[in-house]
Amino acid sequence: MTFDAALAAAADEVGLGLEKLLRDMPGEVGAAMRHAATGGKRLRAFLVLESARLHGIDPAQALWPAMAIEAMHAYSLVHDDLPAMDDDDLRRGQPTVHVKWDEATAILAGDALQALAFECAAHPSLAPETRADLTLTLARAAGARGMVLGQAMDIAAETAETPLTIDQITALQAGKTGALFEWSAMAGARMAGADPEPLRQYAQAFGLAFQIADDILDVEGDEARTGKRLQKDGAAGKATFVSLLGLEPARARAAELSETACAALAPYGTKAENLREAARFAISRRS
Repeated sequence: MTFDAALAAAADEVGLGLEKLLRDMPGEVGAAMRHAATGGKRLRAFLVLESARLHGIDPAQALWPAMAIEAMHAYSLVHDDLPAMDDDDLRRGQPTVHVKWDEATAILAGDALQALAFECAAHPSLAPETRADLTLTLARAAGARGMVLGQAMDIAAETAETPLTIDQITALQAGKTGALFEWSAMAGARMAGADPEPLRQYAQAFGLAFQIADDILDVEGDEARTGKRLQKDGAAGKATFVSLLGLEPARARAAELSETACAALAPYGTKAENLREAARFAISRRS
């Protein structure tokens, strides 16, 4: 299956799975959860499913961590969009949850999606040691040593007296964006009890390349295609890879990181071609 077909298939499968899980969630919070979990490229879920395929994991088993990471990602976007955070009114081409409902509903919907993520990672159909490992590592990736740390650093940077350096932005994004990508790419190896190090190296380069591409899109992207507000970082005077490196050097750095990610997959040979294509897609996307 080609990369495009595999990505579309992953999005369809995980989207349908989440739809079933969320179908009976009651009230306005349930409606907000369904809204938040709809759409998107499902790239993190794709990484879970592809890494599982590399290691011969049953696709039905791999679907649970794939849904877990998408629920966790959806929660992070709901909270990231709140007025106290990035204060965004548009996400995936639709009103953000706090705009469509209110802030309290958005906070609760995000909380519930985070809980759902752990419910999926610890699903009883998975082997006890597998669900324990997936749940523990997801907590670490999403928490105060991972994504939350990166978000806290990002908020602090907005009021810092001096702009962040490249090294500081790299560390920030390793948490805010990279931690969930890393967990996703390593999930298949964890489920198989295999060495996850090649996939860790892949994901670290992949996540940083993805974020640089995001910074480039913020400068020259099309809001109709990205489905979110653009050029907010520049207006806020926030330091980004583009503001510090320049547009073309940032583009070159993203390309270099993409190739680094591809090289990390050498132990898997041609079986990892879709993951290589994902790394190239991460820096060529327009949304």
